[in-house]
Amino acid sequence: MIHFMRYKWLYFLISASILVPGFYSLFRWGLNPSIDFTGGTLFELKFENNSQFSILNSQLKEITDNEEIEFGSIQSSGENIYLLRMKPITKEKKEAMLKAIEEKFGQVEELRFETVGPTMGKELLRKTFYAACLSILAILVFIGWSFKNWHFGASAILALLHDFFILLGSFSLLGHFFNVEIDSLFVTAVLTTMSFSVHDTIVIFDRIREKKRLNPKLELESQADVALTETMVRSLNNSFTIVFMLLALILLGGETIRWFVVALLIGTITGTYSSPFVATPILVILQRLKRRK
Repeated sequence: MIHFMRYKWLYFLISASILVPGFYSLFRWGLNPSIDFTGGTLFELKFENNSQFSILNSQLKEITDNEEIEFGSIQSSGENIYLLRMKPITKEKKEAMLKAIEEKFGQVEELRFETVGPTMGKELLRKTFYAACLSILAILVFIGWSFKNWHFGASAILALLHDFFILLGSFSLLGHFFNVEIDSLFVTAVLTTMSFSVHDTIVIFDRIREKKRLNPKLELESQADVALTETMVRSLNNSFTIVFMLLALILLGGETIRWFVVALLIGTITGTYSSPFVATPILVILQRLKRRK
């Protein structure tokens, strides 16, 4: 048996060292929302002729100014492929802009054209918030009812919030320093992270409940240590299979899903860490406080 709970305050210190920069970034700079939330047009083009990025950026801005289009940003998404972000435009405006681009740069292939209104973006944001709240409430009720103890549910929710804020803080920092945007795929990654975090936590809590039933006189810290010792290898093996797959997608996948995969990778790592080293120590502390009272 490994005495994991002996170092529970060290685990909290490690979590704090990651959470504090994330919270600072969230309050100072916030998140960098994509057109999925703010509304706008995404226009992806492939140029036959290779053009220098800085020159292309300035010339495209000149074209959009002439067409009275409010230009946002341009991002490279592959060899001679660029993503243009701008305020919502009509198909007529798009055709006029495409014609002007072809006159200046030659043959251009249109890969994607998407327009999202600001009303739809606000609706998506509101539904995301409701989905997250309902998930948290359902998890709290389910775990509290299953284990007949609200401490188990509260510990799982606190670990879940730990993973949630680490993911948000990480993308706030990435958005500030690397201009990474959050979109609807990021929402999917957040909800997936929440489910993954709780899944591992329930496995450990179930093992603690089993040890408590078999040996009720054993201290809770010792029960937790035994449970973590028995489940740690399983948890690591399970997580590493996911991490290896996600790393392959980051290295070999396309640009459009890269940051979605990065979000899943961060969520997988934090979920693997929080179940044994955040949720379980919180449970031990809550149970100890209850005994003292």
